[in-house]
Order: sequence, then structure tokens, then C-alpha cells
Amino acid sequence: MDPGSVEKAAAALLDAYATGTPISPLTKDHPNMSVADAYAVQLAQVEAWTSAGARIKGHKVGLTSAAMQRQMGVDQPDFGVLLDTMFLPESAPIDTGRFLQPRIEPEIAFVLGRPLAGPGATTADAVAAVEYVLPALEVIDSRIADWKITLPDTIADNASSGGVVLGTRPVRLDDQDLSLMGCLLRRDGDLIDTGAGGAVLGSPINALVWLANVLGERGVSLEAGHVVLPGSITAAVPVAPGETLTATFAGIGSVTARFGREDSA
Repeated sequence: MDPGSVEKAAAALLDAYATGTPISPLTKDHPNMSVADAYAVQLAQVEAWTSAGARIKGHKVGLTSAAMQRQMGVDQPDFGVLLDTMFLPESAPIDTGRFLQPRIEPEIAFVLGRPLAGPGATTADAVAAVEYVLPALEVIDSRIADWKITLPDTIADNASSGGVVLGTRPVRLDDQDLSLMGCLLRRDGDLIDTGAGGAVLGSPINALVWLANVLGERGVSLEAGHVVLPGSITAAVPVAPGETLTATFAGIGSVTARFGREDSA
């Protein structure tokens, strides 16, 4: 894609945020859009957001589990940027109206205590960089109508980012086997799915290593204090106003996202 087409695609996605109206897949008009093109569209939006005052507070890795890849019809991970405006309090009802087509994913969030840079980052480097982990619920969303996305579509759409709710009790990685860590996902108290950390590229730490190395190839490093979401343990589930979603992780506790009813949002 030429620079003008990149800017036009970014503008269409930004307009979808502003109007609350999803758009047709970008790949419909740009069938030859490459992964590199899609990340250029993503970057153009990030630059627009940060120019308007938003701050980068971390990154997310998406499409790391076989369940999510099957659900989205893709075959490799992607990444997006987490802005300060995406972090939502666990204690207050979330306005569902801020999203277009929200879905929930349970994740094990990393908070970095030191920078992590690739290429060449190893598992040992990643473990050393993590200060602690937190239970998390990511709200994914799509500006593409009906979630009819290809890999370039979701990458361009900031990896289908929406928001994130973090738990409040930090747990150090010491003695935690993330690959075996189980998770129970409940909606309004009813169990709706289960999973384990091994669903995320074998272990969530592998997703962190992947991210550090992919960003390093682009001259970007992960910063101390930033949050990294490594990917969902289960398939994403739709969420509606008035619902409460809770993810409980063995060893690190639980996190709850409460969505306000439309008449009280």
C-alpha cells in the first residue's frame, strides 16, 4: 500500500471509533494488503492517538491460542498497542457503549520491572524482566463489521484491542508454572469455559519472548512498568450490558469485569 492508502485506511478505522459504526474489511478494498501494510495502518492510528494526548502503557499479543486462531480464521499471532485510555477499573461498571462488538478474553498479564529488548531475547531474559503477574480480562473489539477479519484486518485494527481490566493483587513469577496454570471463566456466576496457560504458545512467557523479538526487529523495546497481555487462554466470549465476567486463575487469584446496563451507563 502506498502512504496515501495507509492514511486513508487509518482514517476509516479512526472514524469507526468516533461514530461507533463498524466498517467493511479493509482487505475488501485492499485485497493485497500485507502484514507490513497492516502494521503501518496500526502505527498511523497510534501516532494519531498519542498526538492527541494518549500514552502507550504496554502491548498485547493476540491470536496465540489454537482456539483463537480457529475462531478468527488465522494462523499466526499478532500484536497491538495498549494505551492508558484502555485500562478499566475492576471496581466500577464498564460502559459497554464505548465498544462496538465487545468480547472477553481471560489472560495472565505481565508487568515489567525492567526493559526487554529483542531481537535475540530469550526466555531467561523475559523471566528476568517480569516484576509480577496479574489476572486480567481483555475486552477485545472490532471496528470491522461482524468480525469478518483476516490477519491484516485485525492487525490494522490494533489487533482488535478494546480495553483491559487488571486484578489488584500482584504475584511474582517465583514458583509459578504458567503453562500449567488453570483458569475458570464465569459469566454471572455460571462457568462458561476453562483453560490453561499452555494454550498460549505453550506458555504465556513464550508470547512475551515472541513480542520482544518482533518489536525489536522494528526498533521498539518493551519498557519497565509496561503491561503485556500475552494472549487468551480460552476462546473469546461475547459480552452484553448488565453481565459480570470473572476469571479465576490457580495461584494468582481472580479478576472481575462488570458491564453496566444500558439504562444506567
